[in-house]
Amino acid sequence: MYKKIFKEIKKYKTIVIARHIGVDPDAMASQIALRDSIKLTFPEKKVIAVGTGSAKFNFLGKLDKLEKFNNALLIVTDTPDRRRVDGPNVDDFDYAIKIDHHPFIEKFCDLELIEDTATSACEVIMKLIKNTGLKCNKEIAEVLFMGLVSDSNRFLFSSCTAETFNLVSEYLDEYKFDISPLYQQLYSRPLNEVRLEGYISLNMTVTENKLGYIKITDEIINKFGVDSASAGNLVNNFNFINEVLVWATITEDLKNDQIRVSIRSRGPGINHIAEKYHGGGHKQASGVKLKTFDEAMELMNDLDKFLAEYNSKEETLENGD
Repeated sequence: MYKKIFKEIKKYKTIVIARHIGVDPDAMASQIALRDSIKLTFPEKKVIAVGTGSAKFNFLGKLDKLEKFNNALLIVTDTPDRRRVDGPNVDDFDYAIKIDHHPFIEKFCDLELIEDTATSACEVIMKLIKNTGLKCNKEIAEVLFMGLVSDSNRFLFSSCTAETFNLVSEYLDEYKFDISPLYQQLYSRPLNEVRLEGYISLNMTVTENKLGYIKITDEIINKFGVDSASAGNLVNNFNFINEVLVWATITEDLKNDQIRVSIRSRGPGINHIAEKYHGGGHKQASGVKLKTFDEAMELMNDLDKFLAEYNSKEETLENGD
């Protein structure tokens, strides 16, 4: 599959690289690194990376303005379904390629590389570069590393395998980059976010079935002086609470008239429950966009019931029944 993608890349003089709406470091890093790798390999090609940016992730690189092209190739990274593509219309292109690591939802491109056991889209791009004639340099390797680190939650998710660590080791050895400043760029944050994290710790609801959740209203967001995206992303900071197996942030986003629910797990897969509410993601990291807090509480009830069943089964297995 890697060779097929490389063959299509070689064919086209113009290439547009997109990713999903609601940008995160892996999505942005994968498209920027792929753009820069193709440009490094084929300087004569016009290659652009498009989508709504985020000032928070500017350290990953600059995005380009979407233009209309004839006879162009579209590559979509880190996006499982058509409705979540940010920017271009897939049908406007002569040929489209999907490169993703999410569980399959729908086929919307002519050629699709889906590695749903990979940590990140960046890991898949790293393999693509390694197994084809695409070139890489220190700067591209750094961007790929940051995307992988972010989506694997600093190598904490079970999707991190020996293959992942071997791949990262190869890139570190070949491109000689220092990981310390990259972690600084990814994880340095203002004091108000740290204070909001403290508020979440103090006010999180924890059920007897080990579900933890917090409702973050617009009033709370304004009180701590953060944006809704930053507030919701704090879900990644509550991995190691003994009494919590699955946890979620329920964040009000008035700007987009929605309630964003981010769910994490250090045990059972939870993406099937997210899918019930028209969301999705990975087994241990999923998200949902809803209209009301009442809908969010229905989702929490479903998660709690699921955990009750899961815990009961685990207890039965432990007792050898």
